[in-house]
Amino acid sequence: MRVRWQDIPGDTVHHDDIAQAARQLAEQLIQQSIMVVTAESCTGGGIAQTLTAIAGSSRWFERGFVTYSNEAKQDMLGVQAATLERTGAVSEDTALEMALGALRHSRGQVSMAVTGIAGPDGGTPDKPVGTVWIGWGQPNGHADAQCFHFPGDRNAVRQQTILEAIRGLNARLKSPQSFSSTGH
Repeated sequence: MRVRWQDIPGDTVHHDDIAQAARQLAEQLIQQSIMVVTAESCTGGGIAQTLTAIAGSSRWFERGFVTYSNEAKQDMLGVQAATLERTGAVSEDTALEMALGALRHSRGQVSMAVTGIAGPDGGTPDKPVGTVWIGWGQPNGHADAQCFHFPGDRNAVRQQTILEAIRGLNARLKSPQSFSSTGH
């Protein structure tokens, strides 16, 4: 798995940027004849809403899971209780298990999973507000995750998460070798 901590500049995410990234993703999914599934915590379904706002999305959007609580992550995606106890909900391991669990519990071929602290509360010194893990899964059992630290208020963190999750999947679909070759 490939992990990178990335600080994102405080530039405001524009709705047009998200819409453009979503349209590019739709084109990639149609070209490759594959379906995407989402597993969302801190975005509360925002990625699924963004993708399904595109007419014809039923051709490439399979389903979305909103797993805000730890119990939902376990029940709906199969995230292990031991993982949540050991590393917490906002962690690489949880993002990877969410990404792969979304695939196991759907008919999608690729997934996006997000778990983070949108704020304004909930941050800790180790995981401050704005900390988000995004995971991307593929059906061969491989997944990778990346940690981001997004600035701004709750809405800004959520919008940046949506954009980076979609951009990340776009990049992986354009260059399939960028998916982890070691898996999780």
